[in-house]
This record gives sequence, structure tokens and C-alpha cells, in this order.
Amino acid sequence: MWYHKPVINEELLQSLPNLKIVASSGVGIDHLDLNLLSSYGVKASNTPFVVSTDTADLGMALVLASSRRLMAVSPDTEYFPADWLGAEVSGATLGVVGMGTIGYKVAERAKAFEMKILYHNRNQRNKEEESAVGAIYCKKIDDLLQQSDFVLLSVNLTPQTHKLIGKKELELMKPTATLINISRGLVVDQDALVEALQNKVIKAAALDVTYPEPLPRDHPLLKLKNVIITPHIGSATKKTRRLMMENMTESIQAGLAGLPIPNEVF
Repeated sequence: MWYHKPVINEELLQSLPNLKIVASSGVGIDHLDLNLLSSYGVKASNTPFVVSTDTADLGMALVLASSRRLMAVSPDTEYFPADWLGAEVSGATLGVVGMGTIGYKVAERAKAFEMKILYHNRNQRNKEEESAVGAIYCKKIDDLLQQSDFVLLSVNLTPQTHKLIGKKELELMKPTATLINISRGLVVDQDALVEALQNKVIKAAALDVTYPEPLPRDHPLLKLKNVIITPHIGSATKKTRRLMMENMTESIQAGLAGLPIPNEVF
């Protein structure tokens, strides 16, 4: 599977009685009905680890781009507007929601910018890992939202994280804060985000993911000057895309041979 295609539904599974495995690119598995696959005796795999470095790089790039307002302007621009001043990254507070492999790699990069790092996660990381990046655990996401200058989302899309950031959460953020999403579009209530950006509840947003993807050309997010949107390119480098394909091939070969499947998802 690449870009969630083909769609794995009951009709497809019924038409492929000899199907052994579905190898999906990327880390997210929200597009897979694992119970349905299991009922047909089909296994599934993904490529979770090879994407983490590039996705963390992009996350940090969005922090920098949004802070310094790096976006396209008209070719007719002749001067630097006085109100186009950026915000400091060095010394600012970064709140990471979801401190898994990708979130932790973002924290490693943010440390180099002397950022104060807060994080919210299902489980607190051990003291050695926290100390290595200077991260402080927030048991309640509200505490992180209230203190952060940049809030970066790096969570899997699950029923628990669906619209994790909504109107209430956006209103808890600083009016000078920026929301960065490198996880899944549905982690954010997009209508609430548009309203928050229009009414200056928060300062800006930088999004590598939206819903749907791509956005309709008349979507209000595309009309806002305080938004940067990239087309879900977290893992989009030549080396990583090749490694993803190699991982998928290894999983397929193992599945067909009846061997343990690398990166099997359950």
C-alpha cells in the first residue's frame, strides 16, 4: 500500500482469497481495519522506524519556517513590511505532544536551539532520556498548552487522539503560540483551528497534514496568511522512500515464507 491505496475493504479481501499480507508504507495504520484483516487471516506490516529522522527534520523545519514566516509572497513585493517580524526560536518553549520516536528526535533537534522542552505522552520517559534533551513531563496536556510557544503534534491517530486539539485546547494556548502538526490531520479539529487563526486565538499554524489531503482549493486554511501547509512530506527524501520500499519487500517475503514478519502490526 502506498498513500493508503488500494483501499483494503471486505470486497477486496473477498476477491483475493490467497492474500497473505498487506505491507503498508509509513508509520500510521489508522487506514487499516486490523480486525477485518485478521478475520481473513491476513497479516499487516508498516515501516515505522525508517521515517522518524526525516519526519523529525520536517517538524523542526516547520518550527523555523513558521517562526520566521517563510512563505511565498507576490513577485511585486518591493519592501519588507514592518509587521513581518518573526519570533525567536532559540530560548522559546516547545511543547511536544506524543514523545515517541519522532517526537523524541524533534526534542533532540530543539535542544540544539536551546529551547525549553515540555512533553505530554501516555507514558513518561525514563530520567536518562529526559535529561539527555532537557525535557519536562506534563502529565496533563493542558499544562503543556498553556506554557508552550510552539505546540508540535506527533501522535498516532486513534479514537483517543481524534480531534485531540479542539476549540477548548486552542483557547488554552498562548495568543502568541504556533501549532505544528506532523501526525495526522484528524488529530486537530480543523474547523476550530480555522476559527482560532481567523480570530487570533493563536498566532499561527504549520501543517504537514490536513483532512482531506489535498485540501479543496477554496478551503479557508489556504486563504490565511498565518498558515504554512506542506503536502504530507515528512518522509519524502530519496533515501527514506527507498528504505521504506525495502522494508515493505522484506515483510512481504517473510509473510509469504511463513516467517516472523518485520514490523508486523496487530
